[in-house]
Amino acid sequence: MHDTGTVPAPAPQAAAPRPAAAPEKHTRRFGLPVATALVMGNIIGGGIFLLPAAVAPFGTVSLVAFAVLTAGAIALALVFGRLAHRDPRTGGPYVYAREAFGDFAGFLAAWAYWITTWVSNAALAVAAVGYLDVLIPVNDHAWTACLAALVIQWLPAVSNFAGSRYVGAVQLVSTVLKFAPLLLVAVGGLFFFDADNLGPFNASGGSALGAVSASAAILLFSYLGVESAAVSAGEVRDPRRNVGRATVIGTLGAALVYLLGTFSVFGTVAHDRLVGSTAPFSDAVNAMFGGSWGGWAVALAALVSMTGCLNGWTLLSAQTPYAAARDGLFPAAFARKRRGVPTVGVGVTVVLASLLTVYNYTAGSARVFEILVLVTTFTATVPYLLATAAQLFHLARGEHEKVNRARLVRDAVLAALAFGFSLWLVAGAGYAAVYQGVLFLFAGVPVYAWLAARRGRTAA
Repeated sequence: MHDTGTVPAPAPQAAAPRPAAAPEKHTRRFGLPVATALVMGNIIGGGIFLLPAAVAPFGTVSLVAFAVLTAGAIALALVFGRLAHRDPRTGGPYVYAREAFGDFAGFLAAWAYWITTWVSNAALAVAAVGYLDVLIPVNDHAWTACLAALVIQWLPAVSNFAGSRYVGAVQLVSTVLKFAPLLLVAVGGLFFFDADNLGPFNASGGSALGAVSASAAILLFSYLGVESAAVSAGEVRDPRRNVGRATVIGTLGAALVYLLGTFSVFGTVAHDRLVGSTAPFSDAVNAMFGGSWGGWAVALAALVSMTGCLNGWTLLSAQTPYAAARDGLFPAAFARKRRGVPTVGVGVTVVLASLLTVYNYTAGSARVFEILVLVTTFTATVPYLLATAAQLFHLARGEHEKVNRARLVRDAVLAALAFGFSLWLVAGAGYAAVYQGVLFLFAGVPVYAWLAARRGRTAA
């Protein structure tokens, strides 16, 4: 185990690659297409259906913020690709942080990422109920809405319990299905584009730089999920090659859909109407083809999108605790796998998310739940910061001496950009979210202390 009290002279040995477990009957490693679908599906959840209206008050300057954020997300994706090539094990940021900085840093990365996944899963299910209500009225009573949210959470969990081959199949199908209506608007909207609908470049009334920063604060979290392939690297076929490619391709694909979709909605829905819209993609479809079927179609697409997103996030919610448990940094039960899936991690995560969902509906206040969701925007960036710092650590130690100077400089610039992007994510979360996120983060310290004491007794 690492000695976290001193700076180790040699490279840490505790995180040496573990022998791969023998494949089970229902285990099938993800190829490049499924790994890419996992990245795209997890980045693009249901938020895209509201993004154009959310940034419309700032004007088309928000597209500049999109471009800046895309550059940061691509830098982060490339760093994850390089780290996965160096260490292609399940766990992603957890593995990278632990190898570079020791057990405590690895634990913080795993703990923060785990909090992010199960709170986000609850939030995603609750949001999905709003779209379901368009198709089937469920919001008339709190308990029917709560039951619907629980069903939406447990269906992806069932596919995870069935085995990794079913997780991959559901992810691939849901990604294809949800992109059909999104591409209809993103590409089809260009043929109905009217520049008069765009409105002012900077509608905020302030400086253009301030408008870019303000709109970026809303858009910052649209790219959470770029780490998806790295976290599941152990389930990816030929991970040294495919994790990096899937991460970059998936992030670029998501960015393209985001940018084209927002631009097309801006050009098909009048700006004054878009500012107050609660279903911008529905309004865009109605403007393109007439009629009122757009709301139903977009609601169905959003449900497919969110279900697929939950399917992928449910797997990720178990993968990082699984990797940490195998190293003794999480309770041992999380290391149990069945049919290629850490079923205990899936079960515990979906139960916690379900309890949080029930609390949300019974507390009668959306504010408490909203604060918890904002906290996850901070906890998600902790593994990002630690992973990018790990890449800078390896570069500074000269572990890439055999790489030519141009490649070394490129890797260093990308790591610095990715670290800056991660810091920007923290700043965008806001003071309250960072404050409470730190409390959530360090609530795990007693867990680490207990597990470290157990490891010490076992070693003795």
